[in-house]
Amino acid sequence: MEILFLCVVIFLFLLAIFDLSVGVSNDAVNFLNSSLGSKAASFKRVLIVASIGVFVGAAMSNGMMDIARHGIFRPEQFSFYDLICIFMAVMVTDIILLDIFNSLGMPTSTTVSMVFELLGATFVVSLIKMASDETGLGFNDLLNTEKALSVILGIFLSVAIAFFFGTVVQFLTRLIFTFNYKRKLKWSIGIFGGICATAIVYFLLIKGAKDLSFMTSDVKGWIKSNTWLIIGCSFVGFTLLMQLLHVLKVNVLKVIVLFGTFSLAMAFAGNDLVNFIGIPLTGLASYQDYIANGAGDSTGFMMGSLNGPANTSVWFLIGAGVIMVVSLATSKKARRVAQTEIGLGSQGGGDEMFGSSKIARSLVRWSLSFLGWIRSHTPLKVRAWFNRRFNVDETIMDQGAAFDLVRGSVNLVLAGALIALGTSLKLPLSTTFVTFMVAMGTSLADRAWGRESAVFRITGVISVIGGWFITAAVAFFGAGIIVLAMHFGGQWVMFAVAIVTVLLIINSNRRFRKKQNEEKGDTLFQTIISTKDEKEVWPMFLMYLTGQQEKFLVFAEDCYRGMTQAFVADDIRTLDKAEKALRIEKMNLKNARRKETLCFRQLSRKTAIEKSAWFYLGNNSCMSILYNLVRINEVCKEHVGNNFNSLPQQYREDFELIRTRVTTLFNDTLAMMANSEIEAVNLLRRHCDEIKDLLSDTYHGLYDHLREGDTSSMAVLYVYLNMLQETQEMVSGIRKYLRSFAKMRDNDYSGRQSLRRDKVAFAAN
Repeated sequence: MEILFLCVVIFLFLLAIFDLSVGVSNDAVNFLNSSLGSKAASFKRVLIVASIGVFVGAAMSNGMMDIARHGIFRPEQFSFYDLICIFMAVMVTDIILLDIFNSLGMPTSTTVSMVFELLGATFVVSLIKMASDETGLGFNDLLNTEKALSVILGIFLSVAIAFFFGTVVQFLTRLIFTFNYKRKLKWSIGIFGGICATAIVYFLLIKGAKDLSFMTSDVKGWIKSNTWLIIGCSFVGFTLLMQLLHVLKVNVLKVIVLFGTFSLAMAFAGNDLVNFIGIPLTGLASYQDYIANGAGDSTGFMMGSLNGPANTSVWFLIGAGVIMVVSLATSKKARRVAQTEIGLGSQGGGDEMFGSSKIARSLVRWSLSFLGWIRSHTPLKVRAWFNRRFNVDETIMDQGAAFDLVRGSVNLVLAGALIALGTSLKLPLSTTFVTFMVAMGTSLADRAWGRESAVFRITGVISVIGGWFITAAVAFFGAGIIVLAMHFGGQWVMFAVAIVTVLLIINSNRRFRKKQNEEKGDTLFQTIISTKDEKEVWPMFLMYLTGQQEKFLVFAEDCYRGMTQAFVADDIRTLDKAEKALRIEKMNLKNARRKETLCFRQLSRKTAIEKSAWFYLGNNSCMSILYNLVRINEVCKEHVGNNFNSLPQQYREDFELIRTRVTTLFNDTLAMMANSEIEAVNLLRRHCDEIKDLLSDTYHGLYDHLREGDTSSMAVLYVYLNMLQETQEMVSGIRKYLRSFAKMRDNDYSGRQSLRRDKVAFAAN
């Protein structure tokens, strides 16, 4: 059995390495978004600063390891075998949870998952022990309920605390600096920089120093007794330094943002490292104690030794720091940082990734009424003063930035301070929760949620928070189910669970690479909305627009061909799949239309006015084609699902000719778009007219047949009649699209040959 337990411990460490890599890649958004969103420095420089912070923070995380040892359960009441099952269940559930939530595109938190996985697995094992116990054990004897409750409250209270402080601090900061902050930097920047730097020093060095393994008790005592002296000296020193840098024409706000990036990366490593290696290290300590003192009795040897401090070897911490830094520098996920937080906090218009919800609409309506009441009871002069201080039109941002440096600095410094404070109190605050809610609070205070975007952004915030609660529930029940199976199934279930976990990791990586290939178009979209030169925007916009519409027409052709064949062959399964695909494509088309509209706004007013009618005609034509496909599939699915009569043979040849002509039209249109052969548009439009005439003749012939009253095939002929009508409308939609396609490309700046070259070059990259 010792060999089995050793293999389990080794497997836990292998999972920890994967967790470290995936975790730092997914959570890099937490400490990179503010610096990248404000364009404080290049991606490479930001990455270097963050990597240093991650490595240093890993060395400060020793105290947090106690959460995994005795923060949730009372180890003296659990045997070595009990804890091995719990640790295995926690790590496996964590991997499965990451895989599921990543595939669904839902946000998750490693801190929440770790805590609730420990809680769920321990809860189930406690029930098992209580069922077989005769000494009257209760939950208070098995679970560290007081500590567990404080940890859970700390995690979820951090949501409200971070949002509140983010709103208040940003409101006061903006009141001082205004959006035209460069006019207010002469003397205030030194004090502001001194406060920010002092806060970072206090929380990251003074609060974190007591957990450093190489700090002696004398040094810790001196720091504790001279805390205010250190704070005062730091404030004076940093204030003078920041003022001097400002005099020397150094952008102090960029320095603060980079310093804040370092602090938040450091806080992330110090707080979240326990989520990745806490369980394996506790498993290793348990195994070493069992080998030394357990005498081979895995079910009878209790693990009271875990009540002692962690005293994690510095080499483990350094090794974890190295893995995290390498992952941060090489991970493709970190290089294409998620845009959720930046999009929801963007000062201007952007790609709204979430739709609207009833809750969000109600909140916006209530907020507008409340603000209207406040406005009506506020003196005119006070309102005018506030409007001058919060004049968004004076916003100073670098090209491509989502918000300015003032908000970026507040985001980073405040989030880092709150997380470091939680770490010092041994509360595993979620880095994701704190950074996200601070960013949402600062964006609210900055009036970034305008009337045209508030409903989408509130929906986004609600969706993210809802994902966190789902994470907690799934982690609790998932770990409980897995530990139950392993506790009664023994080593064979452990082996099976390990195999399934490895397969999930492989599948997750394959799915990520596939998704990455599918999202190449987003790179061009981001380039367009960050480019100001119209001569560069226009050809890129045409390339992006053509690419999106090509994808839709390929889908439409494939869907039409598949549905019509399924109707003739009475294939209900294909019609079911088509219904789901059409529902997904409708969402894709709406998202693409929103992005295209954002790109369209980058054009000059003259060009936008000239091309707007044709741009919207093309979009409406695509949506009309989609609705034609939906209506065709709806009646076909109902007919085939009811097992009604098939289409008579005498009509199948006519319909096969129509279907062939329509699919050929789709393919010819796609070929014309791929080669930018605008001259072929008139020929294709004549082709549309010919197909419409053919459909009209077939339609009238069928109508005459229906009037003759062949009741045996009446139901299927009505379905066939509907298909002909919708197909005719669909061909009309293609004809309108062809016209808009040609008009959008008339008199473009770079010409059609340039557009071809751009498409080839972008595809090569």
